[in-house]
Amino acid sequence: MKKLMQAFVAIVIVSALLLVAINRLNASAGYSGDNTLTVYNWGDYIDEELIEQFEEETGITIIYETFDSNEAMMTKIEQGGTSYDVAVPSEYTIEKMIEQDLLIELDHSKLPNLENIDERFMDLAFDPGNKYSVPYFWGTVGIVYNKEMLGDMTFSSWDDLWNPSLENEILLVDGAREVIGMGLNSLGYSLNDTNKDHLQEATEKLKTLTPNIKAIVGDENKLLMANEEAAVALVWSGDASEIMFENENLDYAVPEEGSNLWFDNMVIPSTARNVDGAHQFINFMLDAEVAAQNTEYVSYSTPNKEALKLMPEDMVKDERFYPSPELTEKLEVYENLGKENLSYYNDLFLEFKMYRK
Repeated sequence: MKKLMQAFVAIVIVSALLLVAINRLNASAGYSGDNTLTVYNWGDYIDEELIEQFEEETGITIIYETFDSNEAMMTKIEQGGTSYDVAVPSEYTIEKMIEQDLLIELDHSKLPNLENIDERFMDLAFDPGNKYSVPYFWGTVGIVYNKEMLGDMTFSSWDDLWNPSLENEILLVDGAREVIGMGLNSLGYSLNDTNKDHLQEATEKLKTLTPNIKAIVGDENKLLMANEEAAVALVWSGDASEIMFENENLDYAVPEEGSNLWFDNMVIPSTARNVDGAHQFINFMLDAEVAAQNTEYVSYSTPNKEALKLMPEDMVKDERFYPSPELTEKLEVYENLGKENLSYYNDLFLEFKMYRK
C-alpha cells in the first residue's frame, strides 16, 4: 500500500511538472487567451514597470517578445506560428501589413485615450483614419557627435560627414533605408527615390565615405559613443537622447538637407487571440501618465500631447528631439517602396558594405 501511495504521489508530481512545462512552452510560443496577452515590440522600447502595472490592473499576464527589424517582425507574423496580440511596426511596414491583410481594424470606442494624441500624428498617409494603428513614438534620423573630440565641428549638412578629419571615426546604423537614404539626402534626392541612376549615384558617393567609417553596427553604437570609442554616429533620435544622457559631451543634429521622420505605431495582428485585451493594452499605453513615464524611460519623442504636460520642461522644449515646424517640413516619412525596389535598396546596401571590406 505504501509503495502504491508513493507511486501515486510521484505520478501527481510528474503530471504537475509536465503541466507547468506545457504552459511555459505555450507562453513562449505566444499562445494568447483571455488572461494572456502576447506583445511584440522593439528591444528596450518600454518601461517594464508599466508591464507589471498593466498586469496588476487587469489580471492579464503579458508575454513580451522583441524584434530588431521591421522585416523580421513582419516575417514572423506572416508565418503565423506565434499569435501576437499587439505589435509595434513602423509606418512603411504598417502600410505593407494592411495591404496583406495582416492587421485587424481597431475599435476606437475601446480606445478613449486616443484623444490624448496630437492631431498632427493622426490620419497620416500610411494609415488614413488610423483604422489599423495608433501612434506610440516618433522621431528623426540624424547625427550624434562628440563635441570634445571634434572641437568646433558641427553637422548642419550631411556632407560634413565626408570631412577627411573624421577618418575611422563614424559609426553607421545597420539599415539600408537609413544609410542609402543618407546618401540620397546628401545629393538633394528624396528618401523614397526609386530612380536607379539616383540610387547608384548615392551608393557611389557612400563608397567615398569608407575611409571615415569605423563600423556598421546595431545597438552597439550607443555603448561605443557613450564610451567615446567613436566621434560620430548615424542614429535614430531616441538612441541619441539615451547616449547623450550617458555622456554630456555628445550632441545631436538633423542636417539641413532633410532626413527621415519616422513613426512607430501599435497594431493588432490578424493572428491575435485576445483582441479585447489588446485594446485594453493599447488604451493603457495611451494614458497620459503612463505615456509620460514610458517616454522618460525610452527617451524617444511622444505623440501624446497630454503626456507632454507631465514631463520635464527641458525635455519637451528640446528642439533636437521635438523639432520646429520649419525643420519637420524638410523631413520625409518612409514610403512602402514595394518588394522590387526594397530589394534593390538592400542589394545596394550590401554592395556598399562589401566595398568597405
